[in-house]
Amino acid sequence: MASSSLCHFPCYTPSPPSFSKLLSPLSRLKCATSSRAASHVAKLSSSLGDITRTDFPILNQEINGVKLVYLDNAATSQKPSCVIKALDEYYQLYNSNVHRGIHYLSSKATNLYEGARKKVAFFINAPQSREIVFTRNATEAINLVAYTWGLSSLKAGDEVLLTVAEHHSNIVPWQFVGQKTGVKLNYVGLTKDGVPDMEEFKQLLSEKTKIVAVHHVSNVLGSALPIEEIVDLSHKYGAKVLVDACQSVPHMPVDVQKLGVDFLVASSHKMCGPTGIGFLYGKFDLLSSMPPFLGGGEMISEVLKEYSTYAEPPSRFEAGTPAIGEAVGLGAAIDYLSQIGMHKIHEYEKELANYLYERLLTVPSIHIYGPPPSVSGYRAPLCSFNIEGVHPTDIATLIDDQHGVAIRSGHHCAQILHRELGVSSSARASLHFYNTQEEIDAFIHTLKDAISFLKSYT
Repeated sequence: MASSSLCHFPCYTPSPPSFSKLLSPLSRLKCATSSRAASHVAKLSSSLGDITRTDFPILNQEINGVKLVYLDNAATSQKPSCVIKALDEYYQLYNSNVHRGIHYLSSKATNLYEGARKKVAFFINAPQSREIVFTRNATEAINLVAYTWGLSSLKAGDEVLLTVAEHHSNIVPWQFVGQKTGVKLNYVGLTKDGVPDMEEFKQLLSEKTKIVAVHHVSNVLGSALPIEEIVDLSHKYGAKVLVDACQSVPHMPVDVQKLGVDFLVASSHKMCGPTGIGFLYGKFDLLSSMPPFLGGGEMISEVLKEYSTYAEPPSRFEAGTPAIGEAVGLGAAIDYLSQIGMHKIHEYEKELANYLYERLLTVPSIHIYGPPPSVSGYRAPLCSFNIEGVHPTDIATLIDDQHGVAIRSGHHCAQILHRELGVSSSARASLHFYNTQEEIDAFIHTLKDAISFLKSYT
């Protein structure tokens, strides 16, 4: 049953058409959720945010009597109608366990589940779908590598190279490995521009370095690392490279073959898909050399009383009944993103990112973390910031309660980075392609009001 009637950019099977073909003629856009939505699509001058936001039901609501402005996309993205319908259809029409049954429902569920794996592989240009392992999230994917490749390959005297800007999910698993094996963790610091220092990276990289585990785009600084250069330098020393791509895969084209990475992880919920599923990309020779992560059904070849033999990847790492419905939803989300075009999303979000940064500069006593777009050439569509004399949680609470603007406050699972920045927490506004400049303007207006109100009590 097709779900395309719910979204301007419906789910699809073949390669995505060009963006211009999507906009003209209007009859190609089958998601007429409202007459106002259709009029938006008809206007070629409308932004991508204007065109797509009606595909996201959650955005069409009021919070505390005012229209929701959702600017917490780095934490989780919203879901288009076609993803919600794909989940609903799976549970209503195809719900069954995968791989085990020969009946119609099981065959259908298996095709959908494995079809989602192929979509992920295509989306990041993996050479083959068996290099995609489904996990609960990116955190579990990193733990999988740490506990399988890490514990079987690393020993005392070896080193893991990280940056101080890593998410906790890309630090704590390596700490576990270090505690078990005696491996040393080295951290690359920041430059004066507030980005990981590539010169220090080169100095810390050595024959002792066995794996480099770094982010692609920082969830606090908004900066991007030169992954191709990092991979090239690391491989010269024989080190593997794992990339946390949670903040890049949803926002830009990511090509694992071009990057040359050994491992890459991402989460569905940040790319318009369901929660409860993520994926690991790993080069097949590496996956084949790694022991299982969990024991149980599906991951075995043969079970005897004394021992078991294990299936080939990816089944080896997917013990038990997987998140089938969530995989189907992730596949639908990839269809949706691909139909829009990741290049179009990336270009639009660069404009939004620059606009957000420039508008924040008009706020008195603000400190924005990470480099300005003029220095880096690219800044992700997020800004973490602090206001002198005002706690970030007070700001986030007030603008939500009074104005329905959702941002995040806290350490953003990056406590080491915040200590490097000399603060314990920050506020963060983060965008996606369904956001608009008008929403940024509304945010800036409410932010200034909130600051004035809070400072009146100091």
